[in-house]
This record gives sequence, structure tokens and C-alpha cells, in this order.
Amino acid sequence: MQKLAEICIRRPVFATMIVLSLVVVGAASYFRLGVDRFPSVDLPTVSVRTNLPGASPQEVESLVTQQIEEVVNTVDGIDELRSISGQGTSVIIATFKLDRNLESAAQDVRDRVNSLGRNLPDDATPPVVQKFDNDSTPVVTISLSADRSLRELTELADKTVRVQLERVSGVGEVRVVGGLE
Repeated sequence: MQKLAEICIRRPVFATMIVLSLVVVGAASYFRLGVDRFPSVDLPTVSVRTNLPGASPQEVESLVTQQIEEVVNTVDGIDELRSISGQGTSVIIATFKLDRNLESAAQDVRDRVNSLGRNLPDDATPPVVQKFDNDSTPVVTISLSADRSLRELTELADKTVRVQLERVSGVGEVRVVGGLE
């Protein structure tokens, strides 16, 4: 270190060139530095959807959701387990730790849910296990209302609004949910 200080004191142009070269290399590196403002972070998430037609949310909770939650909760690596029980529908969402492989997690959940066998009610649909893709979640939800009948409004949404939205560049899918057929 003392030798470098001696050389820099005796030759100030040399010291200036060393400092300038470090600044140039740093500036060039800074502008080539790749930073993604919105990195793609896909949390390993698996959902289990089961339908029990005609059942109230309380019945769905006690007959379907609790049983599926009990078997899914035994899968290794679960970070968060949530459930939604609605009118005739049960959805269980399992979010795994980032180091867990989504394929093996989905297969483990599928195996555990299949082990339920016929413990679910007879009129319940078989549980559907799906891997959750963050890129396929809806970006925009549009609701229609008017002084028309529900049937007319549903037909307007299906025949006019859906068709026009599908024609827009970059739209992947348009779904009409609800209404009256």
C-alpha cells in the first residue's frame, strides 16, 4: 500500500488515470446492469375444487372442505392453507414454500385427495386438483348492469361485449360469469 501511495504522489497523472479507469468501468457496468422491476415470481400454489350441488355454505364446510383440508394439510412444505366454502362449492388453496417443486407438490396433493375415496358425500363431484398460474389470473373484471331483464343482459354480455373484448390485441380469454341462460 505504501508503494502505491509513493507512486501516486510522484506521478499524479498515473493516479488520475487509475481513478478515471475505475470510474469508466463502473459507469459502463452500471448501465448494463439488468434490473427487472417486476420479476416473475411464481409461488407454488395448488387448488382443490369440489362441487356439492344444492348445499349451503355451512354444509359444504362440514361435509367437504374440512375433510379435504385435513388430508391436504399433511403434505410437506405447505406455507399457507386457505379454504373458501360457498353455495355448493369448496375451494382449498395450498401455497407451498418457494423451494418446493410445483409438479411434485401437485402430485402429493392429488395423492392425498384421492386417498379420501368415498368419504365425501355421494352427490359431490370428484375433487379437481389444479396448479395455480399467477399469469392466468384475471386482470380486469367488468360488471354489467342496466334497466333490462337478466336474460337480456346476459345475452348482451355474451353476444356483444365478450366478442368485442376478444378482438382486442393481447386479450387471452374473456369469460361471462353469472347471468341467466
